[in-house]
Amino acid sequence: MNRTTPATVTDGEKTTDEPTETTETTESTDRAVAENPEPRDQDETGPVDEPEAVEEADRTDDADDADEETSGRLAAASAAVVSAGLGVVGLTGAWTGRVAAERETLIGQIKTQSGGSAAQQINEIYGDAWHSTALVNGIFGLLALLVGTYVLVRPAFGAPARQPQAGWVRAVARGGIALGTLGVLISIAMYFDLIVALPTTGG
Repeated sequence: MNRTTPATVTDGEKTTDEPTETTETTESTDRAVAENPEPRDQDETGPVDEPEAVEEADRTDDADDADEETSGRLAAASAAVVSAGLGVVGLTGAWTGRVAAERETLIGQIKTQSGGSAAQQINEIYGDAWHSTALVNGIFGLLALLVGTYVLVRPAFGAPARQPQAGWVRAVARGGIALGTLGVLISIAMYFDLIVALPTTGG
């Protein structure tokens, strides 16, 4: 009986030590997991920098829109100045008009060198040159009218601009339209001899 008891006690001590070893193993495993967590998939967490990428794309789009708008304003300003310049040329005349007039004068002299009436000489030498000058000036005036009108009506089409068209651009465009219209009217009157008509011969 006495020999059996120590064996039982020894078995009990072995049985008691087994849970202790299991607990220490579990704690070691938990500690390792806490120190080295498993990486999560990108699909579960989602892209981390997505808001920053969206903001960067928005800033890029805004910069592109600003550049396009600036280019449009510069083009409108340039067109307004061109319209005013064309209107002035349509009123005062250009070297192209003088060249055309001299050409018509030379042609008239060639036609009438073998003889002709005074009325024919006036018409061939002076009348055609006069009409050529009026035609060239009228073309410049018409171009000024068209370019100025385009500058004024352009903001009504396409995407609306963030800022309205500058006041001086509209003023210059209106000046070009006025000069172009006046130049066209004067050229028409000159071409059809409504003002400063050609001289006539008596008899």
